[in-house]
Amino acid sequence: MGEEAAEQTLQDPEVTQLLAQFRSGDRDAESRLVSLVYAELRRMALLCLNRERPDHTLQPTALVHETFLRLAKGNQPQWEDRVHFFAVAGRLMRQILVDYARRHHAGKRGGPRERIPLGENLIFSEHKPHQLLALDEALCRLAKQDDRQSRIVEMKFFAGLNVDEMAEILQISPRTVKREWTMARAWLHREMTG
Repeated sequence: MGEEAAEQTLQDPEVTQLLAQFRSGDRDAESRLVSLVYAELRRMALLCLNRERPDHTLQPTALVHETFLRLAKGNQPQWEDRVHFFAVAGRLMRQILVDYARRHHAGKRGGPRERIPLGENLIFSEHKPHQLLALDEALCRLAKQDDRQSRIVEMKFFAGLNVDEMAEILQISPRTVKREWTMARAWLHREMTG
């Protein structure tokens, strides 16, 4: 899906309307919603999995389906609009990948902590499941210190949202999002590289 088509999905008012109908149990709305958001969710899944190890066995389609299953459970927050929906989907993708990494990494714990270098876009230099776990742990610590900064990192890194979309969800200015992103990235860098 191209950037223009993704932007159109994020701005489509029909998505917001279908989200409300879906949350109220309308199965027809669910199928129409899936057809409207599937390509964007798949783009998000590809973005997440491109940052994973090359031999990752979870495929983008499986990540999208697992995300949608969790979204359909009904224990998610009320979606304010389509951008909020994609932010929640990004958070769920993070949780799914972290759960997957924990299962993959089980029994391999112990030993000294490895330093994990972070680039400008939080892309890992090596693709190992423990790095995703370390990022998740750092994000949990950041959330205790500054929940908004943690959400900004999550929305940017896992949902692929841009500054304006994050500002809309958080109801803050784009300038504030940029400042918070810079501070959060620096904090994560210090936490994860020692």
